[in-house]
Amino acid sequence: MRDVARTALLPAVLGAVAACSPPAEPPITGYVEAEYLRVASPVAGRLVALSVERGASVSAGAPLFAVEPDLAALALREAESRAQAAQASARDLTRGARRDELAAAQAALAAAQAAAAQAASDLKRQQALAAQGFVSSAGLDALRARRDATAADAQRLAADLRTARLGARDDRQAAAEAEAAAARDAVAQQRFRLGQTSVAAPAAARVVDTLLRPGEWAAAGAPVVQMLEPTALKLRFFVPEALLARVPVGSRVRATCDGCSAPFDATVRYVAPEAEFTPPVVYTERQRQRMVFLVEAWPVPGAVATLHPGLPVDVQLGVPGPGGHQNTR
Repeated sequence: MRDVARTALLPAVLGAVAACSPPAEPPITGYVEAEYLRVASPVAGRLVALSVERGASVSAGAPLFAVEPDLAALALREAESRAQAAQASARDLTRGARRDELAAAQAALAAAQAAAAQAASDLKRQQALAAQGFVSSAGLDALRARRDATAADAQRLAADLRTARLGARDDRQAAAEAEAAAARDAVAQQRFRLGQTSVAAPAAARVVDTLLRPGEWAAAGAPVVQMLEPTALKLRFFVPEALLARVPVGSRVRATCDGCSAPFDATVRYVAPEAEFTPPVVYTERQRQRMVFLVEAWPVPGAVATLHPGLPVDVQLGVPGPGGHQNTR
């Protein structure tokens, strides 16, 4: 009889305990949003190849598309030619005159030196005759002038020969080398631009959409392929002002969806600094309840396999974090 009495009282006890327990907090409705990766063409040109289709999964480094490389290739060849010319000019300024030019300068110097020696010899003989009274002083002055002129001419040709053996002045050589370096940089730029005509996937992702077709013009910086990385999904939901303290950045929430096999956790990474609705200056209790703040949370690894952009989710606050602590402030 005692067991029967206990059994009869058990539903009443459980009902009383349930009545004393706080009601379960209703979940907050949100949705899944994607952060798409939009791959653009770095250079403008006609699209000549599209290597992926919508819905395809690609690995990092896989080819996506290519624009016509002809203009970039022509610009590269032009830059290479200019660089070769600038480098040749810089080398030429470091060298002296050509062999034949040096030989001609050497011959001219030898002739001038011979003329100077002849003038000096003539002056010496005439000076001996002048001592005997056979040559006037005016004749000696003319011979002295001839000797000095031929000697100066020989010195000038000797200086020209030394200059011919040298290169250009240091400032001219430095300027030519700077022009050659600028030309080499231009070649590097054009080679880079040519490489940018073929675009590869920056990360492993799924192709969501292709925005252009082969034959269409791709503007520089305009997206051509839209991709979605596996971890680029986040939950967006709006938290009332009264519950905002329970979702600080770094806390966890738990979400469920119709197509999810089990609840999954997500980490809060962003809380909007301003409310979506701003009531008048004099806040009433009813108006404060209408203030909501946008919160974004990223699902933990392994929880995104069944998620899709736009999928509705129910978010439960107060989930224990990695350390076992609950967000119950």
